[in-house]
Amino acid sequence: METINWKVEGMSCANCALSVTKYLEKEGMKNVKVNPIDGDVHFEVVELNDNTQKNLTKGIESLGYTVVNEKMAAQGHTTKKTMNRYLRYMWWCLPFTLLLMLHMVPGLHIHWLMNPWVQFALSLPVYLIGMSFFGKSAWKSIGSGAPNMNVLITIGATAAFFYSLAGTLLGQADQYLFYETAAAIITLVFLGNYLEDMSIQSTQRELNKLARSQKVMANMIAFDDKHQEIIFPVENIILKSGDLILIKNGEQVPADSKILWGTASVNESIITGESMPVEKKQKDKLIGGSLLIEGTVKAQVMASADQSVLANIINLVKKAQGDKPPVQKMADRISAIFVPIVIGIAVLTFIGNYIALAGSSEHVFRDALMRSIAVLVIACPCAMGLATPAAIAVGLGRAARNGILFRNARSLEAFKNISQVVFDKTGTLTTGEFNISAFKAIGVEEEEFKRIAYSLEKFSNHPIAKSISKEWLTSNTLRWSRIEEAKGKGMYGLSKDGDEYLAGSYSTASAHTSEDHHNIYILRNNQLIGWIDVKDEIREEARAVVNYLHSRNVKTILLSGDRQAKCDQMAKELGIDTVIAEKSPEEKLQIIESLNRETPTAMVGDGINDAPALAKATIGISLSEASQVAMQTADVVLMNHGLKNLPLALGLGKHTLITIRQNLFWAFAYNIVAIPVAAFGLLTPTIGALVMGLSDVVLAVNSVRLFVKKTT
Repeated sequence: METINWKVEGMSCANCALSVTKYLEKEGMKNVKVNPIDGDVHFEVVELNDNTQKNLTKGIESLGYTVVNEKMAAQGHTTKKTMNRYLRYMWWCLPFTLLLMLHMVPGLHIHWLMNPWVQFALSLPVYLIGMSFFGKSAWKSIGSGAPNMNVLITIGATAAFFYSLAGTLLGQADQYLFYETAAAIITLVFLGNYLEDMSIQSTQRELNKLARSQKVMANMIAFDDKHQEIIFPVENIILKSGDLILIKNGEQVPADSKILWGTASVNESIITGESMPVEKKQKDKLIGGSLLIEGTVKAQVMASADQSVLANIINLVKKAQGDKPPVQKMADRISAIFVPIVIGIAVLTFIGNYIALAGSSEHVFRDALMRSIAVLVIACPCAMGLATPAAIAVGLGRAARNGILFRNARSLEAFKNISQVVFDKTGTLTTGEFNISAFKAIGVEEEEFKRIAYSLEKFSNHPIAKSISKEWLTSNTLRWSRIEEAKGKGMYGLSKDGDEYLAGSYSTASAHTSEDHHNIYILRNNQLIGWIDVKDEIREEARAVVNYLHSRNVKTILLSGDRQAKCDQMAKELGIDTVIAEKSPEEKLQIIESLNRETPTAMVGDGINDAPALAKATIGISLSEASQVAMQTADVVLMNHGLKNLPLALGLGKHTLITIRQNLFWAFAYNIVAIPVAAFGLLTPTIGALVMGLSDVVLAVNSVRLFVKKTT
C-alpha cells in the first residue's frame, strides 16, 4: 500500500473532515486520517495513478474544498492568500450589517433606514456573500451524506431573509422586518470562524517552529576543473545524500550529515529538547535543524531534507495529530447526526412555540420563527468535533518541541491507567557508555584474546559489545565463514580455520566456571579462554525519575538480562520496587504479557533488543536517538538521550486527556444548555450567532493552556 499525504484547504469544522473521510473511504481508500486543525489528509491506496488522483481531487473539490499537493506546495506552485478568507468575508459584510443595525440604537432615528426596501438592498449583498460560502458548503455536505454546521447557518439566515422579504412584498414590514438578523447571523459567524481559525492556528505553533527550521540555506562544497574547492549557497531542499557542505559557527545544520573534518559544539534542542550543547567530532552525525554554537565543520549529507530526522519527526507528529483516541468515538457518532437532530429540534421549537404563544402574542408566527432560528444558529457541532484534535495538536506539539514523540494519539489515553513502569537496565537506567574495567585471558596470550573479542563483538549492536570493539580496535581480525548474533545470548562465530567461538553471558560458560559475576565470557571450541568485565554509570536523572513515579503511586520494576546480584544492587540504589533479572528477550516478552494482564503497564527500553516487549506493553517508551527501530516499535520516543523527560511524557499524556475531557464536557454542556435557552426565547438569533462563534474559541483557549500548564 502506498501512503498519500495531501493538504486540503477550506475545511472549517470537524464535520467537513468527516465529509472528506467518508468520500475517500467510499472511493476505496484505506486508513484515512483527516486533521481539521491543519488540513492534513493521509490515506493508503494500492496505486495512485494520474487518473485516480485527478478523480479524487475533483471529488474532494466538488465537496467545496481545495486539494493542495504537498510537493507542489513546497515548490511554490500555490499562491498565499494575503488575508484570512473568513476575515475577508467579514469585512465585506460588516459595513452593510452595521448600517442595518443603526436603527436599533436607542435614541437614534434614521427614517430612511426604516424603509424595508432600503434594508433589503443592504442585506442582499451580505446574504449573497454568505450563501456563496455557507450555502455552497451546506449543499455539498448534504450531498456527501455528512451535513455540517453550515447547513444550520444557511437555514437560519435564509429563513430570516425570506421571512422579511415576504413581509416587504405583502406591505407588512413592521411585523416582518428582520433583515438585520439575517445579515448579523452571517457576519457574526464569519467573525466566529475567523476567531476560531486564529485560535486553532496557535495550537500548531510548536510544530510550525519545527517545520520552519527545515527551510535553511546551506554552504555547498564543489570543485572546479582545477580541483580547487568552491563554496556556494543553496537551499537545503536542493541537497541530496552524498553532497559536501560547510557549516560555520552560528549556522543551522541544513541536513542530516556526518562530519568529515573539524569539531563543533552543537545545540540539538530543536530535536531533543535538551538545551545543553553536545560536542561533535569527526565521523559523528549531525541532525538537520540543530545549531552550531561553536566551531566549523565540513560534512557529508546523509539524507535529503524530506527524509531527514526532523522531517520524520514532523510527519510522525502530523500523523499522530490525525489520530483519534477512543474517548472521541462517542463525540464523533453524535457529530455525525448532530445537524439533522438540531433541525428537528428547530422544527419542534417552532411548532411548540406557535402553539404556546397562540393566545398571548400578537406576532405568534414571527416569535416562533425567531426562536427556531435562534436554535439553529446557536447550536455548534464543531465544538464536539474539535474538542479532541485541538487538545491533541497542542499536547503533541509541546511534546515534539521537548524531544518527546508520540507515534499515535491513542497512547495519550492509555496513560490514564498506567500503574506500573518496567525499566530495562542497560542503556536505559544506565548511560550505556561502557568502559572495560577488567579482563582475564585463560590459556591464550592477552593480545590474541583481545583480537578474538574484537573480531566477535564488532558485529554486534549491543552497548557492551560496542564498548569492547571501540577499546580493542585492531585491523588484524579473525576471518569468519559464519558469524551471527542471538539476541540476549551472545555472538557465535565459525572461523575459516574451522574453530567455533562464542561470546556471551554466564549461561554460555556455566559448565566451565563457577564465577558468575563477569559480564562477557568467551569460549573457543567449547573451552573457556577468558572473561571481560565492564562498568557502566547509572544515569544521573534515574533516581529522580523513580522517585517521581513513586510519588504518583506508580510501581517500578527492573527487567533485565543481567545477573541477579547486579540488578539487585542497582534496584537498591535507585529504590526500584521489584527486580526480575537474567531474562532473555523472549522471556521479557512473556513477562510483559503477564504484567499487562494484571494492570496497564508501560515499559521503557532502548528500542532494539527490547523491541518485542516494547510492542507488547500497554505503552512502549524508547530512549533511542530517533532510530527507525524505536520509531516503528515504541509508542513514545524520548530523544533527549536519557530518562529526564519521562515525567513530562507521562504528564503530557494524562493532561492532554484531561484537556480533551474538559473540551468534550464544554462542547456537550454548551449545546445542552444553549439550545433550550434559545428555544424558550431567552436570546435573539443575533446573540446566538455571536455565542456560537465564541464557543469554539473557548475550546481552543483551553487547549492552548497545555503549552504552559504544569504537567509534572
